[in-house]
Amino acid sequence: MTKHVALRWLLGAALLAACGNDADSGALGLSASEIPVAYTPPGGYGDDFPDPVLARCTEPLVEGAPDLRGMWQVVGVEVNGAPAPADHPAFAHFERVEQCGDRLVVTAGGIIHDMRCDGTFENGVHDVLERDYTTPIDVIATYEDGVHVLRPVAAPGVEVTRRRDGAQMIWKYLTFTARLDRLGPPEMPPPR
Repeated sequence: MTKHVALRWLLGAALLAACGNDADSGALGLSASEIPVAYTPPGGYGDDFPDPVLARCTEPLVEGAPDLRGMWQVVGVEVNGAPAPADHPAFAHFERVEQCGDRLVVTAGGIIHDMRCDGTFENGVHDVLERDYTTPIDVIATYEDGVHVLRPVAAPGVEVTRRRDGAQMIWKYLTFTARLDRLGPPEMPPPR
């Protein structure tokens, strides 16, 4: 064995040892399909904000998906087009949004809603309401014209949307519209 061949072999072995060759080591990224779907734990997650679901996913976002990834905090609320009072409950809301491929996960208020934004019932949200952590919900999720759209199956005509407006996110919920600031990446700890 020549010096160059031996040196290459040693260098290659050293690099493999430094990186690890275990597929579960985090060195290799995963696709959205390789990560199990997350669900709200019984009774909600309580005070223990869960770890990110899609942290190891490296699949690029699908075409047409708005980049909503981050930890977000409500900074403004409107009801019927007018500013909401300072004691409106939405002002206490923060959420983590994770995305990978056509998959999106919202973690907030005790719930984890994990979905594929492909317009199918099968891959939508099949979880529970934030209100009581027990009422089942089924929601179809899509990306339409740069907007994340949720359509609850049991409430025809109702839409919940998230979209970007510059650096902010606009969240249209049933009775209000909220403006959220991005505090940082999805991996950051929650603000409280």
